[in-house]
Amino acid sequence: MAAAEQDPLLLLRQSITTKSAILPTASDASSSTAGAPPEEVSLALATHLTFTTATAGFISLPIDVPTRFASDDEPVDLRSIYFAWLNGEAATLEYNEAAEQLNAGLLAGGQGQVRGQVRKLSFAERLDLITWLQGASEESEYIRPLAGDKDGATSAAAAAAASAVGGAPGAGRSGKGTLDPRLAAIYSSERKMGDRNSVLRGIKPTLIGIAAKDFSHVRKYAAIFMSKKALQPSTVNLTNPAIASHQKPKRPDPIILLSPSASSLLRMSNVKSFLESGTYVPPDSAAASSSTGASMLHINRLMKDVDPSRPMRFILVEGPEQFKPEYWNRVVAVFTTGQSWQFKNYKWSSPPELFRHIPGIYVGWRGEQPPESVAGWGHRVLNVGVDRWKETPHGVDTGRWRDREVVEGIWKMIEGNMRSKGWRRDQAPSSI
Repeated sequence: MAAAEQDPLLLLRQSITTKSAILPTASDASSSTAGAPPEEVSLALATHLTFTTATAGFISLPIDVPTRFASDDEPVDLRSIYFAWLNGEAATLEYNEAAEQLNAGLLAGGQGQVRGQVRKLSFAERLDLITWLQGASEESEYIRPLAGDKDGATSAAAAAAASAVGGAPGAGRSGKGTLDPRLAAIYSSERKMGDRNSVLRGIKPTLIGIAAKDFSHVRKYAAIFMSKKALQPSTVNLTNPAIASHQKPKRPDPIILLSPSASSLLRMSNVKSFLESGTYVPPDSAAASSSTGASMLHINRLMKDVDPSRPMRFILVEGPEQFKPEYWNRVVAVFTTGQSWQFKNYKWSSPPELFRHIPGIYVGWRGEQPPESVAGWGHRVLNVGVDRWKETPHGVDTGRWRDREVVEGIWKMIEGNMRSKGWRRDQAPSSI
């Protein structure tokens, strides 16, 4: 079996994108009854992670096998990677508590012997890993290339092949002449060989032609090359699809910061429905409780003036505690309640200085005056109001038609700022 097919990260990514079963098991798939997977056990008792594939059936890998994902230059084991995926939407505190509980279970299951420990990943590492596993990114700064793949082209091709297989599970060859996507990715990187004539760019001249000083055959083959313009260096790289996809610059996702204040009308529990669907619901209502406790959210929005061909994915977080310095260049908006303590750990802790670089947004109740602090921060803070929530017997306020108008105004301001800062279809600003 190919090395790429046995790579733990690629197997996990393919299973996630195809929604195939991933089972923590206490035995290898080869020891189970033919055609049936091993019995699923808890992660604390598991010795293998069993994947369901369309071509090879069940594949079991030791759960403590090192992967190509590196944290502090040390390979992270498969158990820690799978655990981080299971807790992808958990807040940092909840993720750390769950890791401690699993480590205690591993120690208890080993009856005093250490059976491995879950490695805790930082916020930035988890975000990068989950984005790659979901198929939203073809590269990761924490994932090393496959063995013998210095530039990462094979890794990118293998990941793309896994995604292609995910689009049509179980279809190795869909018909006569249809090539397996994985083989297509390999063949696209082959070096094309030619015969003597193609390598020497012409046929061998005959002795009669040389004696007669007739080199017309050379003119015929030279015309092919003389009529073409010399290839630019950037064009050469694009002749190979696998290399082109790997070298194509990836535009990072823009970031929106929310206010962690309990008095904020927009929290992690209700901001997704507000910015995506244009409907406001109270953050503590039953309709908004699905995302409560999440440390980050993803929302999609088509920004026609930046990239009209595809929606952009935005990352929403409540605070910059896990930020790297370069993450600040990706922040496109800051929601605030007017309380300056929110900016204590920001790159610019002074509100006037902050809003000179990043636009602010204050969302209050319609008809109420904003706090004096918001008014004093200037025109770079957008002040909008939503209608108060009306309790009904069914618990749903059906008169929220003006919410969408407010949301469109917010997105218009964000899009205009992004365009002025240098956001483009394939790039982000290097500084703000």
